[in-house]
Amino acid sequence: MLYVALMMLVLLALIGITALQVTGLQERMTSSYRSTNNAFQNAEGRARGNEADLQRQVQSGGTEVIAIDEPFCVAGFDPSGWARTMKYSDPLPAKLSHTRRIDECVSGGTGIGMGTVPISENTNLIFQVTAYAVDRGTNPGSDAVIDTIFVP
Repeated sequence: MLYVALMMLVLLALIGITALQVTGLQERMTSSYRSTNNAFQNAEGRARGNEADLQRQVQSGGTEVIAIDEPFCVAGFDPSGWARTMKYSDPLPAKLSHTRRIDECVSGGTGIGMGTVPISENTNLIFQVTAYAVDRGTNPGSDAVIDTIFVP
């Protein structure tokens, strides 16, 4: 009888230890998901803020200068490579977004060579807005980069 009770106690202890390990793993997974989601939301907020600024500047009728990093498509731009230069840098650079005008680079649905040679046709304004963000300011755990196309 004592042996049966001892075996049951050992079995219950193993079940308890396993439950603790599963709970700890789920906590780490939830924390990782939260960090990734916070970084994504911060980057998206920064991109949407830049788009709102561009919209306001375009609608100002020339009273505000359109603030962009590259006014014409003179060179290609790699958002992933740009983000890698900032990856978790401490401190983060002041400029965490990149905006370039790409309407003169795009021609009738072709993506071959986009961003390398200006095209003579004049289309509406089209901007490429890229934003980088981390999940929290100190000791970040996740980062995200968002690349959008914005037409005001």
